[in-house]
Amino acid sequence: MFLQVGLILAAVVAFIVLIIVISLLASAIRVIPEYQRAVRFRLGRITGLLGPGLVFIVPIIDTIVRYDLRIEVVDVPQQKALTKDNVEVTIDAAVYLRVVDPLKVAVTVKNHVPAVATFAAATLRDVVGMVDLDTLLSHREEIAKKIADIVDEHVTPWGVKVTGVAIRDIRLPETLVRAMASQAEAERLRRAKITIASAEYEASKIYLEAAETYAKNTVAVQLRQIDALLEMAREHNLIIVTPSSLEFVALPLALSKATQQQAAQQQGGPQQGQSSG
Repeated sequence: MFLQVGLILAAVVAFIVLIIVISLLASAIRVIPEYQRAVRFRLGRITGLLGPGLVFIVPIIDTIVRYDLRIEVVDVPQQKALTKDNVEVTIDAAVYLRVVDPLKVAVTVKNHVPAVATFAAATLRDVVGMVDLDTLLSHREEIAKKIADIVDEHVTPWGVKVTGVAIRDIRLPETLVRAMASQAEAERLRRAKITIASAEYEASKIYLEAAETYAKNTVAVQLRQIDALLEMAREHNLIIVTPSSLEFVALPLALSKATQQQAAQQQGGPQQGQSSG
């Protein structure tokens, strides 16, 4: 009886030991992706950098901390800043960074992402305070590059590389937005008036040259009259028959007018004779 109990206990213990050994072996094997590196700590001390691929550690004694080497996009909290000309703006920005030295990151900064974001926010306010509003709006890329250079210089000892800063949005006070819109509308009206005045000036010069040409050449006048008649015909769907010269048009009209006047005089003569009789 006791022998059977002993065998059962031995089997249970062996099974437990086997499970523990398998668990330890499983925990000793790690797979590090290509885009990651692992810093190995042995009894609290850094002993090296692991990865990529299949790596082995000593269970219980070794621990690892993984770091992603890919570029991370870190949102900078919206910042209210005062420009050099005392205009309050709200800026939305983002920082692009990546870990280049995991060993430095492991021993230098506890959490590098919020640390970089906090420093970038402070740098953003400082740089915006050194420029006026027009420069901020028209040279956004140059200002973003300046911020990136300052932040990168500060975080390089941490083992982090800042590849860029993007200023995604700049919000202005509503009163300033309305004032800028009114100014832009006034500028558009001014340009439109200048364009119209220039066109009228050029047209007056052309009209003056045409008048001088017509005064020197009667044939040009006749051609212009014919062109006007043709234009009238096209607009009103008319057919106009003209002689080779407009002088022949004036002669029949004059003869017709003289004939009408002579007939009127003849009718007026007999009526006067009857009234006198």
